[in-house]
Amino acid sequence: MAETVGTAPGTAGTAGGAGVPEAPGGSGADGVVGVGPAGRLALLDVLRGVAILGTLMTNVWIFAAPGAEWGVVSGNLTAASFGASWAGAVEGAFRFVADGKFLSMLTILFGVGLAIQFQSAAKRGRTWPGRYKWRALFLFAEGTVHFVLVFAWDVLMGYAVVALLVAWQLTRTARTRRVLMWVAGGVHLVLLGLLTVAAAAGSAGGGGGAGSGGAGARVVALYAEGSYAEQIAFRLQNAIALRLEPVISFALLVFLFHLGVRLYRAGAFRPDADGRRIRRRMCGWGLGVGVPLNVAAVAAGADWALVARYGAAPVVAVGYLGLVGLIVDRVRRPGPLTAGLTAIGRTALSCYVLQNALCVLACYGIGLGLAARWADAGPWWVIGLWATVCLVLFTGARLWLRRFSYGPLESVQKRLLRS
Repeated sequence: MAETVGTAPGTAGTAGGAGVPEAPGGSGADGVVGVGPAGRLALLDVLRGVAILGTLMTNVWIFAAPGAEWGVVSGNLTAASFGASWAGAVEGAFRFVADGKFLSMLTILFGVGLAIQFQSAAKRGRTWPGRYKWRALFLFAEGTVHFVLVFAWDVLMGYAVVALLVAWQLTRTARTRRVLMWVAGGVHLVLLGLLTVAAAAGSAGGGGGAGSGGAGARVVALYAEGSYAEQIAFRLQNAIALRLEPVISFALLVFLFHLGVRLYRAGAFRPDADGRRIRRRMCGWGLGVGVPLNVAAVAAGADWALVARYGAAPVVAVGYLGLVGLIVDRVRRPGPLTAGLTAIGRTALSCYVLQNALCVLACYGIGLGLAARWADAGPWWVIGLWATVCLVLFTGARLWLRRFSYGPLESVQKRLLRS
């Protein structure tokens, strides 16, 4: 049931798309880091830009692996590990830095966006969730199209469902919200423990090999040589298996959304002394605790891969948020890097979909077919692909915002929701 919300704690911000702050027309793409003319927290744009490019650091290995999207399920896509060779060490470090961290970072920022939406509704005296539920439903539809046509491991569908739940929970008392947040965290840890025990038992019992045999070969051939229509049909036929991640991580997503709300309301992204103090603590605790846990989980082997990605990585993500914030705090004259990240952050939804579409065209047989052509070329071309796509996003987002106030998909969303 929609409720009229009172003034929400926290600081002013402008609310926009489903779960992300909105960009005021034509401002901030090349401006200084701080508070924009409409009360916009510029740090959030930089953080979102980092999270978008960081998410690609993980996803690019999916596109490049044998069997592509199905490789995650079948086991053709191995977990990050530090090989004995120089190439193996570089790949391991690259994947270790990214795996699960930037996805968690992006999830927390969606929670921040939800808090800004709630605050905006409160200041206008509007009911909540009110119109926000239509934004979330639009995001779900957008994610569904993205899943079917572009990338099986889409995050937007899961974010939309969680956003609807947490949006309702924000109308509860502060104590109830804390309880709901920590219950979600506890449920996630229990599920993570059970799945890890099951993985260890399966290894001990000689299970595995899902990626071997004729079925695996057929899927590899599908992405290397199959048509676009055949790939779409494959996603639809295997939708349940390919949608397991948001189900497994649902409680974690709820926890991280609430964490984003709490960090925003505490002032963690403000350009003042209190904000810098909170960011220092986030950096210290997130990296100081999360990195050793992540190293231990990776060193423990493949059976602990879920702990590394869904247990340690979210802690490291908090450290990343603090670290990027501290770096931005020291920027006196923002240059092309800051401007590019800000532009990507302002067009985050469009950039997220575009980067996946570009990787499809580069890696699959329907495009350049690099995954099959360079299968034995080591990690260098994959890292190069990531860098190339990042450059395209940097350039494209800045050029687009010189003429338009919003990204392409953000504009479609605004127009549809206004009608």
